[in-house]
Amino acid sequence: MDIAKRFHQNPLLKPSDLQPGIEGMEITCFLNPGVFRFDGKTWLLLRVAERPVQKQGVISFPVYNKEGKIEVLSFDENDPELDASDPRVIGYAGQNYLTTMSYLRLVSSEDGIHFKEEPDYPPIFGKGALEAFGIEDCRVATTADGYYLTFTEVSSVAVGVGLIHTRDWKNYIRHGMIFPPHNKDCALFEEKINGKYFALHRPSSPELGGNYIWLAESPDRLHWGNHRCVATTRSDSWDCARVGAGAAPIRTEEGWLEIYHGADYQNRYCLGALLLDLNDPSKVIARSKAPIMEPTAPYEQTGFFGNVVFTNGHLVEGDKVTVYYGASDEVICGAEFSIGEILRSLKS
Repeated sequence: MDIAKRFHQNPLLKPSDLQPGIEGMEITCFLNPGVFRFDGKTWLLLRVAERPVQKQGVISFPVYNKEGKIEVLSFDENDPELDASDPRVIGYAGQNYLTTMSYLRLVSSEDGIHFKEEPDYPPIFGKGALEAFGIEDCRVATTADGYYLTFTEVSSVAVGVGLIHTRDWKNYIRHGMIFPPHNKDCALFEEKINGKYFALHRPSSPELGGNYIWLAESPDRLHWGNHRCVATTRSDSWDCARVGAGAAPIRTEEGWLEIYHGADYQNRYCLGALLLDLNDPSKVIARSKAPIMEPTAPYEQTGFFGNVVFTNGHLVEGDKVTVYYGASDEVICGAEFSIGEILRSLKS
């Protein structure tokens, strides 16, 4: 049951559309943008993944060194200690590295379809030891006191959730890691509920538990507690391997509507929906039995990592939700949903 209305202009952005932001690198892929309105325009906060131009017989990838500068590591592709079987992760001598380095980059659009860079708004790069492998998959919560960015901090020791606050997209306050390892897929609610801030997040357990969606509450968006699990994976289903929150939950008369991603054991990523109680979002009212969007278009099935639709950004206008999403971990696309149609799909 795919109810997404894809833009016929898809893909909207592909790696060749922008120049690399790191000297000596090439753009490998665009992924999973945060989305917001600012200065009368639609903006995407792209995750841009770059790596050195690859030479024959050698595998190279970037990391930040202890001085905070980008350093390129290179290995012979026939080295017996090298495992390059996954296009996303390199294993060498018992240590894992990412094949690319991700950072966040701003593009804007007058019509929500044709995007361009804004030279006055510089990229956001990783900073410090806990972001030594880069920063990824930013969600943008638009609130009365500015924009709050939750994103994945990646390093050799941790994958956790970082927080940045901005009002003008030029000056940033970094608050460090707010959800410790292993955690990602953090989406802030854009308004308080009963005087408290809430967030969806995704801790992971390799033994007991799994890759589930959790809820947390906070007095200040920095200190989080009262954690509760709201959605687990489901065996023999499209979301049997992992689930994670998308963008900020959407307030509707029937509850908080959350568009989330789920993957199966073949790493096929689809989108579904959760409906949470307005006054107590730890209570799940309904959940998609079938995906509301699946990787069916050619650009969603083939790419850097195929069979993927993944979103962490949308805009809401009345009944319409415009979702911007990463397809096959390579290009950026757009689609529209009807809130009413999603809610009706949950009831059926």
